[in-house]
Amino acid sequence: MIDQGKRNVLGVLVDAVDYEAASERILAAARERRPLAMTALAVHGVMTGVLDPAHNARLNSFDLVTPDGQPVRWGLNLLHGAGLADRVYGPTLTLRVLQRCADEGLPVYLYGSTEETLARLVPKLEQQFPALKLAGVEPSKFRAVQPGEDAEIADRIRASGARLVLVGLGCPRQEIFAYAMRPLLDMPLMAVGAAFDYHAGLLRKPPSWMQRYGLEWLWRLGLEPKRLWRRYVILNPAYLGRLGAQKLGMWQATPPPAATDRPATFAV
Repeated sequence: MIDQGKRNVLGVLVDAVDYEAASERILAAARERRPLAMTALAVHGVMTGVLDPAHNARLNSFDLVTPDGQPVRWGLNLLHGAGLADRVYGPTLTLRVLQRCADEGLPVYLYGSTEETLARLVPKLEQQFPALKLAGVEPSKFRAVQPGEDAEIADRIRASGARLVLVGLGCPRQEIFAYAMRPLLDMPLMAVGAAFDYHAGLLRKPPSWMQRYGLEWLWRLGLEPKRLWRRYVILNPAYLGRLGAQKLGMWQATPPPAATDRPATFAV
């Protein structure tokens, strides 16, 4: 088990952890009914923080931020000698945590995505994890939260008996949701990105060799070029340039203090 704590990658604090340590931290909070905000960041997630200081401060308040993309793992190894042999990929971590929840009888709440995606996801999860208890399933409203609605959502989740919430709203909406809802819930919130779509069978996973060599972005770009070209063509080179500058000491990449104020509005 590797858990070296938080390390500075371009000013975003990322945990140098492996799957085992990340899973155990999430499950411990679920067992103990403790709030915990977790996300898995690839290059896009890190650069979203770099380009938005307020969001960076939110990310730096998270209890657990895993290196979702290989370039983020490379950054931890290059800058801090973390020695991580593998990333902690959100969709894979999701399955590991769900297996543990099924084994321990910890109910799970699914929040986000569309009704159609959830309708395909739920039976696949029930087939893969027959003992899994789904406490509730709630699609995104695809709009900003209304006054008092965040408390209503929290009440529904707590009343369901859930001990863990999986949040699938896309980056950075899911991170803002997890940050905003953390004070209202006594359980972990996992921002799991495209895990809902992958495990529902709506997105095809790249070959393992592409994942191993950090080429998943090329696979995703080929599948959704119109939506993702700016993310990868602009942000990937910017990430590598800033990573080199931080390594050479040309840029301090000072992490902003962790945010404490709840956002006035956020997507639900």
